Amino acid sequence: MSEASLPTLGSFPGRLLRLYSGLALYGVGIGLQIESRLGGSPWDVFHQGLSIHLGLSIGTWIILVGAAVMLLWIPLRQRPGIGTLSNVLFLGLFADAAMWLAPEPGPLAVRWAYLLLGVVATGAATGLYIGAGLGPGPRDGLMTGLNRLGLSIRSARTLIEVTALAVGWLLGGTVGLGTLVFALAIGPLTQFFMPLMRPKD
Repeated sequence: MSEASLPTLGSFPGRLLRLYSGLALYGVGIGLQIESRLGGSPWDVFHQGLSIHLGLSIGTWIILVGAAVMLLWIPLRQRPGIGTLSNVLFLGLFADAAMWLAPEPGPLAVRWAYLLLGVVATGAATGLYIGAGLGPGPRDGLMTGLNRLGLSIRSARTLIEVTALAVGWLLGGTVGLGTLVFALAIGPLTQFFMPLMRPKD
């Protein structure tokens, strides 16, 4: 294959590569943060709580919850894209694979390394995934749907995240310093990585 015939990052095959690379990296970020046992993101505290009480893996609950959230798109008149469906189908699989492959972190310093790497990976993955432009994730689509009903993005995001966190905590999901680190860092990290991950051609 000549260099001229290789897909560019702005082409559809290139966008698919960005999408699935982003989902895989996002799964790694989830897996590392959960394995750190220092506290997950609000949604992953919820997924972990469901896993503790109802069985099935955390990744399976990521898939099932993502599918359930998509049902809420119907009254909100949100339209899924390839990225949305891929998020539902694959993100949980990547997260389970990461948790299965990651060595037991052991010492606290290694657990903190897992946490920080996981949060940074999630920020970079968000830049890749959103930069592909193939549809929002189911949870992000719920946020934008509520925004169309009159809630600000900030209010919609806060309502969704706080609800997921509270229910997950009540179900026994791990809330800790890692949850706070994620909450404080994910916005700035996403803002940092978005321009870097944007296709240049």
